Formats: sequence, structure tokens, C-alpha cells
Amino acid sequence: MLKPTRLLSGDRVAVIAPASPFIREEFDKGIAELRRLGFEPVFENSVFAQHGGYLSGEGSARARAFLEAWRDPSIRALIAVRGGYGSVHLLPYLDKHDLRESPKAFIGYSDLTTVLSYLTTGCGIVSFHGPMLDRRLGHGIDGYDRDTFVGALMSTEPLGELTASSLETFCEGEAAGPLMGGTLAQLVASLGTPFAFKPPKGHVLFLEDVGERPYRLDRMLTQLRLSGILDAASALVLGEFPDCDEPRGEPSGRGVLADLLKDFNGPVVYGFPSGHTTGPFVTLPFGVRARVVADRRPRVIIEEAGVA
Repeated sequence: MLKPTRLLSGDRVAVIAPASPFIREEFDKGIAELRRLGFEPVFENSVFAQHGGYLSGEGSARARAFLEAWRDPSIRALIAVRGGYGSVHLLPYLDKHDLRESPKAFIGYSDLTTVLSYLTTGCGIVSFHGPMLDRRLGHGIDGYDRDTFVGALMSTEPLGELTASSLETFCEGEAAGPLMGGTLAQLVASLGTPFAFKPPKGHVLFLEDVGERPYRLDRMLTQLRLSGILDAASALVLGEFPDCDEPRGEPSGRGVLADLLKDFNGPVVYGFPSGHTTGPFVTLPFGVRARVVADRRPRVIIEEAGVA
């Protein structure tokens, strides 16, 4: 895995909009937070473009903004404003060899799983499942965990042990491997394409989502199982899956996940606060070695730094 160079105070961070448009107030608050962290956020006017009512500009324009920032030697990292939909349109414009020429930190989640997955499993570049500006950085410490965000991007020391009061054990055990994954719906949507999620055998699989009814969680997990991805994983780390219960509460998303994964051959923990979480967002470096300990005190241990 290629690791981006660690960020330093004063570094220029490109703010891009690879998916859906956003509220300007959220953008401005996120920019202010990046400055408070010591970075110099930079962006083009094209970041405010809209197309078709649900996209931040045409696909070719969004891809061009991504690539220009990636190739610019003065830019040290790229962060997305928000998810929604549309980052899949960038993929045909991204060349593995081009991206590996100058690996940089890319930060996003949700719909941006599409790009994170391609960078990590397609290009062999560490990427960062981290907070975007919209409703995360823009909300300060209520929206994201500052320690893991700064630690993942600015320190060559591993993040170490990560846990939370919400974390619980589904299947006991201990296992380690390269951490990969993201939003479940986006990973499943990639299958059957040239940009399919292709984690190596023995990986630690992180899965999260929001607003998916239990039967849809069943359908997507079943597809991952039939594709061989679940069998290739050494451990599973599940997010909180908010708003995934049926309207009357039963069946619940948690209950369906627990039932579907009860026979998984490895440790499974549930409730990790990354991605669509109801509290501060914990940043995870994808592509580095992580260990899952599922016992009475479940935890995820990031054993390797994501930056060099």
C-alpha cells in the first residue's frame, strides 16, 4: 500500500464536490473548521456548480476538479464537501498509474465510498473514511472526533485502540488484517463493474449504512456473501446503522444483522461510530493493518499509521 505524506500545519487541502450539491452555510462552517485545524483550504468556483438538481456539476467537470487537485504538487490532501450521489461518475476518468504517481490523502464517506474503495483496493493507496464538511466538520466537535481525524492525517504513529460505549460483540474472537470497506450500499453497487470492491483475503471488513430497511440489509449482505467477500474477511466491524429499523421497530436493523452474521467465522463487533453515526465521527484509515478484539470489552486497534 502506498501511504500519503502526513499533513502539516499550513498545508493546502483541496475542497471538492464529487457528488451532490450542498448548503452554502454548511460549506462555510466546514471551511472555518479546516482553518481552525491549521490547514489552508482551497477550492475552485466549480465546487458550487449544480447539474440535474442532484449533482454538483457534470461528471467530467467533477472528475477534472478531482484530478487537478490530485496532480497539483502544492495540494497535500483532498476532502469532499458531502456525499449524496454522483461520485461513481468520476471512476472512468481515474487512472491507477496516474493516481499512484503522487499518492495523497483523500477524505470522505457515504457516497464517496466509491472513490475510497477504488483508491484502496484498485490502486493500492491508503484512503481515509473520515468526516466531510457538510454536517460533520462544520459542526465542530459535535460532528467529528478531532483526535482521530488529526491523528490519522498528521501522525506517523498508529491510532491504536479505538472503542466506544456503543460498541458490542456479536461474535467473539480476535483477528487482524488490512482494514477496508465503507458504506454497504456503495460497495455492493460496485460489484460487476471494472471498479468492483476487491479486498484481499484476510481483510478486516468495515460496513456501515443509514436508512436501509432490514430486508435491504439482508439483500446486500447476502450479495456480499455470494460474491465471496464475506468469506474472505477475517473480521467484521459494523457501524451503528441508524434509521434501519422497520417503522414499527421490528424487525430492527441490528437484529437482522446479528442474525445474518451469527455464523460468521471470525469476530464481529457492532456499533462502531464511523460513517453515518449519531455522534462524533471517528476517522479510519483504509488499507492499514487493524486488529479486532471481540470480547466483553470490544475494540478495534489500528496497528499501522495511514501516512508516512
